[in-house]
Amino acid sequence: MRQTIESGNAGTSTPRRRLAAVAGLLAVAVSAGFLYAPSASARSTATPGVTPFLPKPTGSQPVGTTSLYLKDTSRPDPWVPAMKARELMVSLWYPAKSPGRDRAQYMTPKESELLLKDGEITGLPMDVLSKTRTNAFTDAEPAGRKRGLPLVVLSPGHSKPRSELTGLAEDLASRGYVVAAIDHTYESVATTFPDGRVTTCVTCEIKKNPAWWEKLSKSRAADVSFVLDELTGARPKWKGARLIDPSRIAMAGHSAGGASAIQALLTDSRVRAGIDMDGTTDAPIPDSGLSRPFLFLGKPSTYTPGKGDTAATWERDWKQLTGWKRWLLVTGAEHTSFNDLGVLTDQLGIDDGAEIPGTRAMKITRAYVAAFFDLHLRKKRQPLLDKPSNRYPEVEFCAPEKKACA
Repeated sequence: MRQTIESGNAGTSTPRRRLAAVAGLLAVAVSAGFLYAPSASARSTATPGVTPFLPKPTGSQPVGTTSLYLKDTSRPDPWVPAMKARELMVSLWYPAKSPGRDRAQYMTPKESELLLKDGEITGLPMDVLSKTRTNAFTDAEPAGRKRGLPLVVLSPGHSKPRSELTGLAEDLASRGYVVAAIDHTYESVATTFPDGRVTTCVTCEIKKNPAWWEKLSKSRAADVSFVLDELTGARPKWKGARLIDPSRIAMAGHSAGGASAIQALLTDSRVRAGIDMDGTTDAPIPDSGLSRPFLFLGKPSTYTPGKGDTAATWERDWKQLTGWKRWLLVTGAEHTSFNDLGVLTDQLGIDDGAEIPGTRAMKITRAYVAAFFDLHLRKKRQPLLDKPSNRYPEVEFCAPEKKACA
């Protein structure tokens, strides 16, 4: 039996479902956080004893990684007002001078346990996700010249941790980017802090409506701006921060994180370009428009122009995007195809509903995301973004004005 993923607008009444297999970990919310449940047969096909792994990055440089604990004392937490400061955990990936000794842990055993329990997954060891083999080395020495590296901020789907975008982050870092992925506290099933605290998903229990999703986007944009302050300000919180070029900053997000990319561009002029990976947008772009480059990357079943209310949110925003823009759809993809989940579910014997293999979906996502950032942050011409490619025949270029893709 094939699993399917609910898709829809944040304001619809589509029922929330449970997450399948490692979908408890990664990104099965369609921007608004709709989840899906594995069928009994799907759960029974899980393959215990398999050690999951992420595909090797495609760039030439070794990858280092570290985590930062950041505290914004200028504002209370938006979801837990009793917390007078907004606390965030951020993972950084960056090009390293050489590989280190210790590969980074994908997540902790406790995080794996909480995520699988949230997805009602019983056919796999509770710590299986913590054993996922990554390609980055903990605290490896950064490589690069002063202000020589562009910075990309990543934001995950609602209820999902920053680790869901590790495969993309490692790839960008291997190509010479600094990447900062944010755990939006109390919006994730599990976030572990240095003192051992594990916060859970307060927002998962809140009744959702369009105004709430707009609040979420604005809160995430505030998180992004604060992280940029901490990485590029006078007293940066990372020892390698001198390598970041503050004039070359962009953002990509999956699901709710992708929707938040538009809000971040509207809020913070430092964010020069943005990508929404399969996320229904919530806060409309003002009549004045948005002139900075933007890429929509999604699945045909939800985001084909003229095919429903969810696609209409992209069509609404498309009209207000006045600069460089593309609308790309990946044939055979599902919501989970644009992050690590497609790869990990394949390895663990779980069918996530996608008709495209997870490794192929990740290859496509990495290629188009990197091309977008290389074009707009490095000013390198990217023919891949000009028209359909024989290398990636699954990718369709859409023309919303014609209600067509090719």
